[in-house]
Amino acid sequence: MKKKIALAAAAVSILFAGSASAADLAARPYTKAPPPMVAVYNWTGFYVGGNVGGAWANQEWINTANTTIFGDLAPGQGFRNRETGFIGGGHVGYNWQANNFVFGLEGGIQGLSNDSTVLNNVFGAGDDVFNWRTEWMATVVGRLGLAYNNNLFYVRGGWAGVNNKLSVVDNVPVTGSGSQTQWHNGWTVGAGWEYGLTQNWIIGVEYNYAAFERKSYQLNATEVGATYAFDARPRDIQSVVGRLSYKFGGPVVARY
Repeated sequence: MKKKIALAAAAVSILFAGSASAADLAARPYTKAPPPMVAVYNWTGFYVGGNVGGAWANQEWINTANTTIFGDLAPGQGFRNRETGFIGGGHVGYNWQANNFVFGLEGGIQGLSNDSTVLNNVFGAGDDVFNWRTEWMATVVGRLGLAYNNNLFYVRGGWAGVNNKLSVVDNVPVTGSGSQTQWHNGWTVGAGWEYGLTQNWIIGVEYNYAAFERKSYQLNATEVGATYAFDARPRDIQSVVGRLSYKFGGPVVARY
C-alpha cells in the first residue's frame, strides 16, 4: 500500500514539473524577423543617350524690299508654311535627387528633316519657287521632376537654337535665284516621363515646343546691287520623341 502511494505521488510531481516547464517555454521571449529590404531607385548621376521621333515646323517669311528684276513679291507679301518631318539626335546630362525631387541639366543636338516647297501665285506667272529647310537644332535646358521609385515625371525649359535655310528660284521672264542660311536663337519648354529599367538603363517619352527669333534673309544672288530681302524665322518647332539613356553609377538605396 505504501508503495502505491509513493508511486502516485511521484507521478503527480512529474505532471506538475512538465506543466511548469511548458509554461516556462510559452513565456520565453522571441525576436521578430526584420521586414524585407525594398530597393529605392536613385536618379542621381551623369547620363548619355539618344532620341528619335516626329517634328512639326512652322516657317514664315515676309518680303521687306524688292529692287530686283526677278521675284514677284512686293514688300509686305509673304508666306507661312507648316511641314512635318523626323527628328533624331543625342543628349547628355546630369541629375541630382533630393528625396522625391530631381533637378537636372541637359544638352542636346538634333537633326531635322522638315522642309517644304511653296509656289508663289500671288500675282504674275506664279513662277517664284520658295524652298525652306530646318536642318538641325541645339538645346541647353534645366529639368525639374518628381520621382516615384523607377518613375520620373518632369518639366524642362531653356535655350534653343536652330539652323535654317530659305531659297528662291524665278525662271520667268528673267532667270534669278538666291539663298541664305541663318542661325536663329530662341527658347524651348517641354515635359516628359522616364522609367528606370535598371539602375543604368532608362527609357522615356518627351514633348517639346520651341520658338525662334526673326532674322533678315537676302535672297538675291544673281543681280549686283539689287535687293530681294525677307524677314524670316521658324515660328515654332514641336516634337514628340522616344528616349533611351544610359546612366553611369547610381547606388541602390535601402529602405525598410
